[in-house]
Amino acid sequence: MDFWEVTNYTMEQTMKKINTEMALYMGVVMSFFLSLTGTLTSGHFKIISFILSFIGSTVVSIIIGFLVPMGKVTMGVDRKMKLRPDSMKARCVNSFISDIIYTPIMTLGMVSFAYMMIKKNSDGHADVNFIGMFFKSLAICFAVGYVLIFIFQPLFMKMLFKKHNVPNREQ
Repeated sequence: MDFWEVTNYTMEQTMKKINTEMALYMGVVMSFFLSLTGTLTSGHFKIISFILSFIGSTVVSIIIGFLVPMGKVTMGVDRKMKLRPDSMKARCVNSFISDIIYTPIMTLGMVSFAYMMIKKNSDGHADVNFIGMFFKSLAICFAVGYVLIFIFQPLFMKMLFKKHNVPNREQ
């Protein structure tokens, strides 16, 4: 291997580490706040429900993070739309893309769990509409998720780039 092959290989390995850590950080943050939002807006907040929702959605979120290479997806969109990385427009678009990918799946998981718990606790007699629960939660979680991604994604990216000695794109 020559110098450039080693450098490219090293950078690829570093970016894989950053993507893995980003998936973990974003998964935990998104899950925490979306679980909190879901349990608070249900009108029946219970600590155990929040904890179980948080654990379940964290697992789902981290799996999504490992399956979907968000960095590659957003960089591809930035190139296609001719957006400058880290510009406000790119952040808005990238947050929307991440929100579209993560939020429906996480919301479906959390609402399914809540629905099953309601049915179980009422011996199947609770009069709850799954579709209504889902779409109400989805609307709320889309808004909350977008704001969370918009705020935390660039913060974590800067932190991880610094941790792994990757120069900022602006430098």
